[in-house]
Amino acid sequence: MRKIFSLVGAVAFVASVAMPAFAANTAVKGHVVDTKCYSRLGAEKVAAAGHDACNLKCAKAGNTMAILTSDGTVYDITGDYAANNNEKLIPFVSKEVTAEGAVSEADGHKTIDVSKMHASKGTK
Repeated sequence: MRKIFSLVGAVAFVASVAMPAFAANTAVKGHVVDTKCYSRLGAEKVAAAGHDACNLKCAKAGNTMAILTSDGTVYDITGDYAANNNEKLIPFVSKEVTAEGAVSEADGHKTIDVSKMHASKGTK
């Protein structure tokens, strides 16, 4: 009986650890912004059109970029889109986008490993 409980416990542990690896892609819609400017200036200023050049400069420098949703949630962008100084992300900086990818959270900090991204309709 003890072996069965140990086995069940081990299986439950492995399943809980592996669950994020099997998470389905989630769509996140929002504005691509620089996280440093966001933490310093706040949501309204960093997403304003007057801050576009700074967001782009920060992205090209390899700063961590994020998606700021309309409800104020911030998802740091990770994965291929963040690689090589945000190379794939550059065309989307300061634009309203919909990104698909695996979302995770640790210590109240959200990230999205973007697998696909496109500009929202009506965005230049």
